[in-house]
Amino acid sequence: MYERRLAATLVGLPRPQHVGIMVDGNRRWARKAGHTDVREGYRAGGAKVTTFLGWCTAAGIEHVTLFMLSDDNLGRPAEELGPLIEVIEETVRDITAEGRDWEVRAIGSLDMLPGTSARVLKEATAATAGRGGLKVDVAVGYGGRREIVDAVKSAFEEHIAAGGDPAELVARFGIDDISRHLYSPVADHTDFIIRTSGEQRLSGFLLWQSAYAEMHWVDCYWPAFRHVDFLRALRSYASRERRFGK
Repeated sequence: MYERRLAATLVGLPRPQHVGIMVDGNRRWARKAGHTDVREGYRAGGAKVTTFLGWCTAAGIEHVTLFMLSDDNLGRPAEELGPLIEVIEETVRDITAEGRDWEVRAIGSLDMLPGTSARVLKEATAATAGRGGLKVDVAVGYGGRREIVDAVKSAFEEHIAAGGDPAELVARFGIDDISRHLYSPVADHTDFIIRTSGEQRLSGFLLWQSAYAEMHWVDCYWPAFRHVDFLRALRSYASRERRFGK
């Protein structure tokens, strides 16, 4: 009943179009729930992704970026990193399955992933091209600083390949040159970033895109994130006056 009342209060209010979600706290959730194997937390977190995307679709959100694995996380021990990547692969297969009305991209330094993971993610997401509906970026091996560096490199490579003079590009290089070469071409801005687990930092997530994003911190761990928590986040967003530095 409370959820229905809360949802009703959101009708007609401003709604974010691009939501970044930091799915944090899976291991801590597993330990708190009494699991001796933290992979149970990863599995519960992976299952929550599909549920969350359903909420976003119903709310009319157009674009979601899921922060599932940072480039810093790639330095974790193999016995810890392997199970996490397996769950990420399973989650991507689920959200890209036939019948899903979601267009999914894997973004980040995919070629740094171990084994065949990069190929698995690229093949699964390629099958969703042109589906329309909710756009979903799955950030794997992702780092915001690395993305900006790669965007600058890409801009110069494109310019040089077209026969341009690098000095000319330096003279006119601007914000749009980076925005156009981000991992996700439609992700040059983000309206709203949510982080679970109670942590209150970006940890390198969408550093370029989040210049004017609203932030929302949630105390619960990601597997315990509820629909009512999502609705409260939307209520928080709707209550804010976005002035974009003016």
